[in-house]
Amino acid sequence: MTIKGFTSATADVNGQRIHYTMAGSGPPLLLLHGFPQTHAMWHGIAPTLAQHFTTVAADLRGYGASSKPQGSENYSFREMAADQVALMAHLGFDSFHLVGHDRGGRTSHRAALDYPDTIRSLTLMDIVPTYLLLTDLQQAVARAYYHWFFLAQPAPMPETMIGHDPDAYFEYCLTGWGKGALDSFDPEALEQYRTAWRDPETIRAMCDDYRAAIDHDMALDAADLGRRVTCPALVLSGANGVMAKHYDVGATWVNRLSNMQVDSLPGGHFFPDQYPSETADKILEFLLKAQPDAA
Repeated sequence: MTIKGFTSATADVNGQRIHYTMAGSGPPLLLLHGFPQTHAMWHGIAPTLAQHFTTVAADLRGYGASSKPQGSENYSFREMAADQVALMAHLGFDSFHLVGHDRGGRTSHRAALDYPDTIRSLTLMDIVPTYLLLTDLQQAVARAYYHWFFLAQPAPMPETMIGHDPDAYFEYCLTGWGKGALDSFDPEALEQYRTAWRDPETIRAMCDDYRAAIDHDMALDAADLGRRVTCPALVLSGANGVMAKHYDVGATWVNRLSNMQVDSLPGGHFFPDQYPSETADKILEFLLKAQPDAA
């Protein structure tokens, strides 16, 4: 699926092939999806943002139509962030606003740490810091987010198990964390998700993404525990999601974001899919304050 009004292309950057869609005019804005999705998750949000911003929605490495390198060391959020910064530079943008959901949010936080002069504003959607989640793991969160540890098991065990019925596994993820039925997802977007996750290489790459979080990102995050992102930041969460139920989501970011506002939306983890217009309104309100000339 191509987001309505957007054009699709692929760029060779940072040693990877990164697929993206683009539309609009004004200050640059990059949207990053999460697991187990693709850039199609922005189908109901990106057109609204493109009325004010040059809006790019990209597939992370390992996901969608982007390349899928071998080895978990290639899936740290640092590597993923480098892809996206290189993509935006390739498009002519040396700084930009950044919005990320789930894995895209973790990639976005790392980008803001590694490229502080590049990120104009940061929006993080339905995540708590990776280091906090893994070092202060609550029993209820471990039960709900078991996939962090299942997917991180050595290859090819999780890949083999998921590969027997990818739709059953990933659709369970969508409905389990999303607090909504499968019919609450746009049918075209859902079909694109299915097309992507039925590819064995995508399954393998997504597992490597979660292996990297434990094997590589923990050390990177530990080294940056004392650092705070200083650009304007918005933290959004799903009011009925696992994160909001078990954490004060905003409070988990206080020591990491120095210029932060916090808000929530209806639904669970996948509120951008299920409440796209409301999500677009929240993001746009924040971005217009961060970049008034985009109004």
